[in-house]
Amino acid sequence: QVQLVESGGGLVQPGGSLRLSCTASGLTFNQYTMAWFRQPPGKDREFVASHIHKDGSTYYADSVKGRFTISRDIAKNTVYLQMNNLKLEDAAVYYCNAISTYDQYWGQGTQVTVSS
Repeated sequence: QVQLVESGGGLVQPGGSLRLSCTASGLTFNQYTMAWFRQPPGKDREFVASHIHKDGSTYYADSVKGRFTISRDIAKNTVYLQMNNLKLEDAAVYYCNAISTYDQYWGQGTQVTVSS
């Protein structure tokens, strides 16, 4: 059974930082592109960042470029999202995503609240 378990969410002030983690089990981690999505209150889920398994390249939404960094630790089956200089508009439920040619999985989400 595939599981993606996110952690690291919480309450942070504007300008602060958080690091989200997503640990995968039940799949061959290095055969999946890993990504983060988020869903702000009352809005659709949106892409945040991805880490391509084939070549290690990374992609970011324009809204987070220069502030967020996605990385992967293959030994720990974990993908991270380092979020710096957080803004009010970054508040959302953040979801981990694993995708391959054949299937796709989602985590349960972790809440990030940005408030002064």
